[in-house]
Amino acid sequence: METTTAMLISVFPALLIAAALRDVGTMTIPNWISAALIVGFFPTAFAVGLAPIAVAAHVGAGLVALMIGAGLFAARVFGGGDAKVMAAACLWLGFAATPQFLMWTAAAGGVFALTLVLVRGQLAPYAAAAPGWVGRLLTPKGDIPYGVAIAAGALAAYPESPLVRGFTGVF
Repeated sequence: METTTAMLISVFPALLIAAALRDVGTMTIPNWISAALIVGFFPTAFAVGLAPIAVAAHVGAGLVALMIGAGLFAARVFGGGDAKVMAAACLWLGFAATPQFLMWTAAAGGVFALTLVLVRGQLAPYAAAAPGWVGRLLTPKGDIPYGVAIAAGALAAYPESPLVRGFTGVF
């Protein structure tokens, strides 16, 4: 049972890394990643022993994040994939770790955006000659694959989540 639970706990980081890599490569986060995060949450939550009321609270955190993400998407601040994967991350993190997630995501996003701006300024002449995804990433004033920051923030906050704390026995 311990091995199964460890495998379930690792679904979250694996899918977030996949989301970040896909976002860098294609500037999109596929729906299947968010869907897999949602589906994977429930067996993980019960495997680590979260009470049904705690599971419901996690669902609430995900729904609040989805509503906020939909608003940011409507305002053209976020992409749809970003909004969905953020909501799925909040489902896994719950209200306990979501503040850390948002802080780390903002910090990672700022560092990543600043780095891209600086690199784009230096390498812009080479963007057209670079392979597809590298050229998109280096295009001046191009989009920023925020899935990278979301993944970094979620991975940094994950140890504080009730899921990891339940797995390690530290409530």
